[in-house]
Amino acid sequence: MQRIHLYQLGPRAYQLSRKKEIFKRNFQDRLHHTQFAETYSDSLLPHVINRHNSLIRRKLGDVDQQLQENKAVNLALAAPKLNKILIRPNETFSFWHLVGECTTEKGYQEGLTISGNHPSSGIGGGMCQMTNLIHWMILHSSLTITEHHHHGRIDLFPDFGRQVPFGTGTSIVYNYLDYRVTNNTLDTFQLIITTDDRYLRGELRADHPQPLKFHVYEQDSWFSWEADGAYRHNIVRLKAINKDSGLVAFDRELITNHAKVMYDPQYIDPTLFRQ
Repeated sequence: MQRIHLYQLGPRAYQLSRKKEIFKRNFQDRLHHTQFAETYSDSLLPHVINRHNSLIRRKLGDVDQQLQENKAVNLALAAPKLNKILIRPNETFSFWHLVGECTTEKGYQEGLTISGNHPSSGIGGGMCQMTNLIHWMILHSSLTITEHHHHGRIDLFPDFGRQVPFGTGTSIVYNYLDYRVTNNTLDTFQLIITTDDRYLRGELRADHPQPLKFHVYEQDSWFSWEADGAYRHNIVRLKAINKDSGLVAFDRELITNHAKVMYDPQYIDPTLFRQ
């Protein structure tokens, strides 16, 4: 017999399950004495490790454009909570610890979310674009990713202007699905996160030059037809090169994706399909 989870029994049961998970996460953090990054500095650290811009309003299949407008509001509210945060040695950056719960009382609006492997909407929707941006920059550093969830089993949107490989995104839910990074180095890092009319903008800085240069790339990308529809396949790899010697320090697989396409396959280039 298939197990029925509490959150599947209706809205009230879902809220009870959610409160239980939030309590459990808070208890675990206190139990483990997690040392969170909480210090901000108006002085920018001198060395730019990586910078990336993410277009806020994008064509995403048939998604309601108003959800994109609301997402812009949500991102603008959350960005100052992260901007200029320092991640010092032995500290852990937690997205939800800094941003807090997104509520209507704080001004957050109904934006795009993912529910049951499908696009949906909810208050504060769009925060995953923020963690996507941060994750992409962190991948280009020596910081250690200690919590990361992603939508590896579904391909939600066509590649309209995609700049990064599929499968490098994030999935977050306050506060028990978090995005966390721990600084196990001797250097201090700093995140710069801002928004303007078009872009979510990010920089990752450090107090010292970094010995490695990182490159995230896609390998063996293709689509296939299966019994229940189209699927996307790819491998995402991370390569690190020593800046002084030019030698490859490592070249490892980050993730292999086998994801069901959730949008109209007409948006896919037919030449990308394999038998």
